[in-house]
Amino acid sequence: MEKLIITAALTGAEVTREQQPNLPLTPDEIAQAAYECYEAGASIVHVHARDEEGKPTQSYEVYEEIKQKIQAKCDIIFQPSTGGAVWHTPEERLQPVELKPEMATLSCGTCNFGPDVFMNSQEYIEKFAKRMMELGVKPEIEIFERGMIENAKGLVKKGLAKTPLHFDFVLGVPGAAPGTVEDLLYMVRCIPEGSTWTVAGIGRAELPLATMAMIMGGHVRVGFEDNVYYGKGELAESNAQLVARILRIAKELGREIATPEEARHILGLK
Repeated sequence: MEKLIITAALTGAEVTREQQPNLPLTPDEIAQAAYECYEAGASIVHVHARDEEGKPTQSYEVYEEIKQKIQAKCDIIFQPSTGGAVWHTPEERLQPVELKPEMATLSCGTCNFGPDVFMNSQEYIEKFAKRMMELGVKPEIEIFERGMIENAKGLVKKGLAKTPLHFDFVLGVPGAAPGTVEDLLYMVRCIPEGSTWTVAGIGRAELPLATMAMIMGGHVRVGFEDNVYYGKGELAESNAQLVARILRIAKELGREIATPEEARHILGLK
C-alpha cells in the first residue's frame, strides 16, 4: 500500500474567526499554520487566501506572498484553490495558477453549496484545465457529485488533462453528495484505474471518512476549511492538531506517512 499523503486545508473561503478563533487569515498566519502542519506530518497544504479584512480573495499578489512565505519555512507542496468563493469570477479564480504551483484544484462540475450554488460550467472547467496544462500545473480534481467524475474523464478524452488523474472527494457539503462511507466507496469505484485519490469529509464526516480512506489505500485531507472541531462541541486548537491525529491513526493502521518528496513521486509531480 502506498504511503499516506496528508493534505491540510487551512482556511477555506467560508469559515470565520467567530466560528474558529484560531483560523489563520494573514499570509504570515497561513505560512505558520502550513509549517506547523508540515511538522505534524502533512505533505500538501491547500490554500485559500484572505485579504486584509479577512475576506476571501483570489488575488495573484496575495497568493504569491503566501507561497513565498511558506516556501521560506518548509518544502511542503503548495496547492492553491481555484474554487475561491462562490461570488468570484472565473478570471479571478484562475489567478493563483499563474504562479505555476506544483498543483492546484480543479472543480469538475456545478453543485449546490449550502444556500449558494458553486458554478462550474463546461466552459470554465475546460478553460481552467487548459491553462493548468499549459503551465505544467497538476490538477487535483475536486469531486462533489458523481457526475463530476465523468466530466474529468471528458477532459482526458479532449486532451485537456493527463492520466493518471488525482481526485479529491469532498463529501458532506450541504446540498451535494453526503459524507458517508457508502458514498466514498461508490466514488472510488467510478474513477479510472490507476488514479490516486484523497477524501475531504466535511464536519462530522471528516474523521470516519479519513479512517476509511487510510484502510482503503487512499489519502486524507483535514483542516479548518472542512471541520473546525476536534471532538463534539470541542473546537480544534490548530490545523496541526487535526493533522497529528491522522498521523496517530495511520500508525495504528500500519500506514506509513509520505514526506513531501515522496508525495511528489506518488502524484507524478516529478
